[in-house]
Amino acid sequence: MAFLKSSTKGRKLLDYNQIGIDAMQKGDFEKAAEAFTKAIDENSGDAVPYINFANLLSAVGELDRALAFYERAVSLDDKAGAAYYGAGNVYVMKERYQEAKDMFEKAYRTGMENSDLFYMLGTSLMKLEQPKLAMPYLQRAAELNDADYEARFQYGMCLANEGMLDEAIAQFSKVTELDPTHADAYYNLGVAYAYQENREKALAMLNKAIEIQPDHLLSVRAKELLEEA
Repeated sequence: MAFLKSSTKGRKLLDYNQIGIDAMQKGDFEKAAEAFTKAIDENSGDAVPYINFANLLSAVGELDRALAFYERAVSLDDKAGAAYYGAGNVYVMKERYQEAKDMFEKAYRTGMENSDLFYMLGTSLMKLEQPKLAMPYLQRAAELNDADYEARFQYGMCLANEGMLDEAIAQFSKVTELDPTHADAYYNLGVAYAYQENREKALAMLNKAIEIQPDHLLSVRAKELLEEA
């Protein structure tokens, strides 16, 4: 999550936000809470310290209080994309994916565009069993951050679900290049090659998944089925 500096001219408010951000990054949550509270006291009409305090509350697991602070931020500035994004993350933690999706879409409509947002929106849609809608967001997340192998993996899953096996194989292969220990990527490569009736490559990928994670039961079972065929 991103912490924000205030855009107001109040020197004290800016300092309190920065003090809170620095304390949060050092794990001093009590000092961070005190600083963000002072920032709010200095200018209760500014959305930024409410967002920062909400991020802090989210980090320590006080999810309902975090949502209340995000809502307050939005009431002060309905273009505060960071507030919608933060609320979306809270809803993900609460496994309320429809509400998470709605919040991420609102963040996007404010003009926020980064790989994290597209990834979270895409994965929320996947949780809602809407892979076709998730696909362009996950693709964009992977494009914006080439090193994000999880975004690329989820994009590959979307492609596989749509029967686009060559494209899925390309994405899963890239994942294994970025993270050679990604057993799930090797497993899905094995499944994709099995669907393409390439038994040799399928077994090689499944064996690699099992080598990395011996208790990867999906790979173990898939290998047994291939060997029995």
